[in-house]
Amino acid sequence: MKTKLLFNGKKLLCVSLTGLALAACETVQTTQGGAVGVNRQQRMAISAEAIEQASTKEYAQVMAAAQKKGLLNQNPAYVNRVRTVASRLIQQVPAFRPDATKWDWEVNVLTSSEVNAWCMPGGKMAVYTGLIEKLRLTDDELAAVMGHEISHALREHARERASEQAVAGLGISIVSAVAGLGDIGQKGMEYAYMGLLGLPNSRSHETEADRIGVELAARAGYDPRAAVTLWQKMGQVNSGEPPKFMSTHPPRAERLSDLTAYSQRVMPLYEKARAKR
Repeated sequence: MKTKLLFNGKKLLCVSLTGLALAACETVQTTQGGAVGVNRQQRMAISAEAIEQASTKEYAQVMAAAQKKGLLNQNPAYVNRVRTVASRLIQQVPAFRPDATKWDWEVNVLTSSEVNAWCMPGGKMAVYTGLIEKLRLTDDELAAVMGHEISHALREHARERASEQAVAGLGISIVSAVAGLGDIGQKGMEYAYMGLLGLPNSRSHETEADRIGVELAARAGYDPRAAVTLWQKMGQVNSGEPPKFMSTHPPRAERLSDLTAYSQRVMPLYEKARAKR
């Protein structure tokens, strides 16, 4: 009986402390739903200001290192093309969050064979030359990539992931310490967290960015169906993919199906934007 009471007491302490960590989270809706209907609420335990300050510092360091190595904005044609597409997309961000028009947006091109592009919190972007050259991107496909990356920033996915990890890390430490699981037990709980919550949430972030991205592209006058051809090209470059339960991205077939459906949904926005140009 004594042992049982002691265990129950530890369990109650664990639940109480974890509950305090969860209570510190703020429930927010970072963006409006748009035509694609992204309306999931998010729980944040870290401030937007903290994430943006860290991102701005990191971006400056990455750009400075690229400049020193002669890898920053070396191809004027690429730079002009990327910034033109980005400008048109950024003009459409008020459809999801009007405050993003006040962000200190910055777009640069890095010389690298890597097939990559990203947008940090607050609108700091980079596109790699390998992405443009290896995939032979059209402007519509470039808009699909950049719209996707901008969408991650609009939805504050980096802040959400950091918040999840902060809360999960606290909870795991408390449980393993109280239950006496040791290093092996704690590592097992960390793997369980990633498999059951961490990776699936990352996949949901990718799907949200896909859907918002096609709408941004359509509103900017870029063919949203190019998102489908983009990922078909990506499949040719990256022939293998990990099993769904081990991946932070949706399976390729699932992703293409979703992109096809949502690009069709925003076609009226694309036709309207084209008529104005």
